[in-house]
Amino acid sequence: MKGRPNLYTSYQGETQLFSTRTQKVAIVLFLVVLVLMPFDLPIIDKIPFVRFLGDNTWLRVVNRMLIFCISALGLNILSGVAGQVSLGHGFFMGVGAYTAVLMGGANTSSLWGWGLPMWLWLPAAGAVAAGVGILVAPAAVRVRGLYLAIVTLGLVFIGLHLSRIFTEIAGPGSLGRKWPKLQFRIWKEETPLIDFSDKGHWFWFDISRNQKTYLLLLGLTVLFALAAANIGRTRTGRALAAIRDRDVAAEIMGVPEAKYKTIAFAISSFYAGVAGALLASMVGQMPPEFWDLILSVEFVAILLIGGMGRVSGVLYGTFFVVMSHRLVEEVVKWASRQAEGEGTFAALWDGLISVENGDFGFITLSESALGYPLPASALDEVIYGLLIVVFMLFEPLGLYGIWIKIRNYWKGWPFSY
Repeated sequence: MKGRPNLYTSYQGETQLFSTRTQKVAIVLFLVVLVLMPFDLPIIDKIPFVRFLGDNTWLRVVNRMLIFCISALGLNILSGVAGQVSLGHGFFMGVGAYTAVLMGGANTSSLWGWGLPMWLWLPAAGAVAAGVGILVAPAAVRVRGLYLAIVTLGLVFIGLHLSRIFTEIAGPGSLGRKWPKLQFRIWKEETPLIDFSDKGHWFWFDISRNQKTYLLLLGLTVLFALAAANIGRTRTGRALAAIRDRDVAAEIMGVPEAKYKTIAFAISSFYAGVAGALLASMVGQMPPEFWDLILSVEFVAILLIGGMGRVSGVLYGTFFVVMSHRLVEEVVKWASRQAEGEGTFAALWDGLISVENGDFGFITLSESALGYPLPASALDEVIYGLLIVVFMLFEPLGLYGIWIKIRNYWKGWPFSY
């Protein structure tokens, strides 16, 4: 109703994704800015933060963030919407990645590969991961809470063991194998129709590899985000929310618990499989040990920091967690330069940063350091752990909850009620 955007007169009006005209205009403008972000345009140069992320050195980090966002959206359906704890998300990403390399990779004397095009191996990566999720679901349905977390945790170690057995698919354990490039072909022709893995010329401007990959991943992220948001508005989404709130009561009311938990595992695994295939193809080559427990915990951190159960919370959390790694690196490099200088606070930074072996400092730049002082590469894990504890204690809704408090404050200002 005009002038009263929070007054709903129907269930359809209350559950629509963007209920006001302001929200619809804002999301369209936001998407336009995201599409134009990597290009050197005068209108983008006037937005400092957007222009900063659009630089080629940061665009690869943004691409990684978009892939992690797709995977985190899947885990949010399982853990945030359905309330099922999972520590095996990295395993399902690995299933999707190795499905992609088996179907799209090159066939050699020591490696298996079918050389199929991207439009086949990318959806197949999600479908096979979903199938594995359906196979795991019956065992997971029998347990809940901490026991379910332990069951899914075992999947990670099973996946690492299988990668050592089937070296024809995973490749050498220390190096891995090369994944198929992000190239769109009709079948197996030499020249792809669209090559996202190399620079080129589109329309009237030159475009780099990272820019091509960014546009592809942005489109997929928007597609998967809209699908995830709409799942919560369907009968399936309401059933999953009922199971999350009280599974016994939901089953008494006629919600088949086993069926919908299986659906949640399948959808979550599909998202993870597609994200794993995209990540491996973008990187090009990675060892099987990449799909380990730390990767799964990183997605749990994304949900807890961003806000579990909300698509916007997943977006906040993914941006914060993935970008924080690069930001920490830049801050440590800046602090090391300050420590080597002669500025006013050089002594302070010199006491915090150990630039060379034998220097005193709480943080060292040496990658071979163990224990004390703390290696700079380990700061991410420390930050994730601290943030999970802080948010669980003081803001269970994460960054989404902080945004809600800020929004409500300005809606009620200058009144406090």
